[in-house]
Amino acid sequence: MKKLKLLYLFLLPILGCNKDDNQITVLPTPIATESMYFPSNDNTNWETKSIASLNWNESAVQPLKDYLIQKNTKSFMILVNGRIVMEEYFEGHTDTSTWKWNSAGKTLVATTTGIAQQEGFLNINNKVSDYLGTGWTSETLEQENLITSKNLLSMTSGLNDASNLVIISNLTYIADAGTRWSYANVFQKLMDVVEAASNQNYETYFDNKLKNKIGMEGFWNNGLIYKIYNSNTRSMARFGLLALNKGKWKNETIINETFFNESITTSQNINPSYGYLWWLNGKPNYMVPGGQTVYQTSLVSNAPSDMYSAMGAEDQRIYVIPSKNMVIIRMGGASDPATPNFALSGFDNDVWQKINLVIN
Repeated sequence: MKKLKLLYLFLLPILGCNKDDNQITVLPTPIATESMYFPSNDNTNWETKSIASLNWNESAVQPLKDYLIQKNTKSFMILVNGRIVMEEYFEGHTDTSTWKWNSAGKTLVATTTGIAQQEGFLNINNKVSDYLGTGWTSETLEQENLITSKNLLSMTSGLNDASNLVIISNLTYIADAGTRWSYANVFQKLMDVVEAASNQNYETYFDNKLKNKIGMEGFWNNGLIYKIYNSNTRSMARFGLLALNKGKWKNETIINETFFNESITTSQNINPSYGYLWWLNGKPNYMVPGGQTVYQTSLVSNAPSDMYSAMGAEDQRIYVIPSKNMVIIRMGGASDPATPNFALSGFDNDVWQKINLVIN
């Protein structure tokens, strides 16, 4: 009996006790955090998760779909912890159809540049002319030597942004590198830097070091003004999942976390909402392509403040939300064909209003 009493006293703090009636109650077992899931690289399997299991508002799903259809969307996906919660296709688009990333593909270039740096081929703080030679712009040698690869990553080259066609005659001086933020296609010179530094064809290097590692399917094609990446929706989602995991895929580090964290941190003191070709939410102000106006609010006020995004013309989107372990993909035509955009548009706040009604 004495032993039983001692056992009771030992278990009492663990089981818990109701002070009012002295009844023993078993405390609830903590629910384990769901593990992060990565799909197989051969595309034979991708786990799903139901909306009901997340306690989301199922009645708000159809209004979201209706809005996406109205806004010329071809595909839309939501991943939570890597698992597919929504995967929708419209206008005859399918899971095997390819579509252009437009400037959302800039983030692929940033990541590939970071990989080349971690392999010792380049240093983003070195001047671009160290890799491309002098005379790659129409600036004076002194002006040109101010431009580093980091300036290209952060859109602070100071080069003329009047033309999106990146040829030497268009790369003229406006300001010293690092003193002016302006969204321009000169970022694509990073492809040339990676190619020259690694002594490998850029696309081959990209395929071997990034695309094939995470099971993406896609290709670069020559657009009217620069190379544009094309892929199916799930391949875009794979890159988003890599970004959610700060450069890790399963147990392999594709891009080191230090560089990736730099990529999603304010890269200069002019436009706080811009990292290394990634757009950043939750900052006090932002600038947009094609102007020098500073808007005194966060990038997408309806979206979580920790969101970082790959944004391309005609509303190609990868939204990454670490606080929710969530990745959202949108591909399609311009949400408003009458108002062309190169990155941010009114679509972002509107679609997030609809998404919030589902997930909250």
